[in-house]
Amino acid sequence: MRTETVFRSLADPTRLRIMRLLGSMELAVGEVAQVLGQSQPRVSRHIGILCDAGLAERRREGSWVFLRARANASEAPPICAALATLLVEAEAADPEFAEECEQDRRKLAEIRRHRESEAQAYFAEHADDWDELRRLHSSDEAVETALAHALGRQPLGRLLDIGTGTGRMAELFAERAERIVALDKSLAMLRVARAKLQHLPTERVELVQGDFTSLPFAAGSFDTVLFHQVLHFAQNPGSALAEAARVTRPEGRIAIVDFAAHQHEELRDRHAHARLGFENRQMTELLADAGFAGDEPVALDDGELVVKIWVAQRRSENREEAS
Repeated sequence: MRTETVFRSLADPTRLRIMRLLGSMELAVGEVAQVLGQSQPRVSRHIGILCDAGLAERRREGSWVFLRARANASEAPPICAALATLLVEAEAADPEFAEECEQDRRKLAEIRRHRESEAQAYFAEHADDWDELRRLHSSDEAVETALAHALGRQPLGRLLDIGTGTGRMAELFAERAERIVALDKSLAMLRVARAKLQHLPTERVELVQGDFTSLPFAAGSFDTVLFHQVLHFAQNPGSALAEAARVTRPEGRIAIVDFAAHQHEELRDRHAHARLGFENRQMTELLADAGFAGDEPVALDDGELVVKIWVAQRRSENREEAS
């Protein structure tokens, strides 16, 4: 990142406004164009300059491209955070710039409301299916309380929420984690999660499209990995857990919330479940093969489907070599 390139990239009022917008939340290119009242090709050119300078970064989700400020990313260069602070001070010192930014924020609020209405429409469309499944097991509140207890008071550090769905787990543990990456394969679910999580600071939560069979992260990136009602969708749970182990640091933890083994065959067709739950011995072996060691699971058995919570620790490299 060359200093000259950075400052040249900011020598335009539109790009200054874009950087102030990205300081608030992650936005799609089309959303930025909507706020600024400019054509998408023109906005894309401005965004390209900011990305080339290292001040912003793109991330593709299907046909959409999302943007975020580098200042909100982990391990961002110090100059990015300094420039973000400078823009705040510039708004306070320049009434004209402040008015433009305030107008942009009002339009941004409309985008937030639109996201929320889309999420509500999605929930309404699928409410019957979800309610049918919920009636078979313990309440969401009971499961969440049991999971929080199973994880104890130990800091969660960098948390990866695999199959985030609505984003509820990311929301639940936002205060306990240093940073959360919420991953889902479904673009529709990511839109729902984005609406739910948009009130959280962008430097604390990141949404990523990806598959649990090939996680787009470096080895040892996370302190805690969570599968909440996700593993039963895996055709090969062992491969999914091995990939989770790869991105978990040595002595980091994994938490799995899923069903005990059951005979509800209708869930294969109605809800696309690839696995009808897991037996304790089966899960223990899957975790051990992936390099995790854990205690006995917690069981919530007040419904037709028993919900179990497995928490395990990734063995350190030395212990793996010794075994």
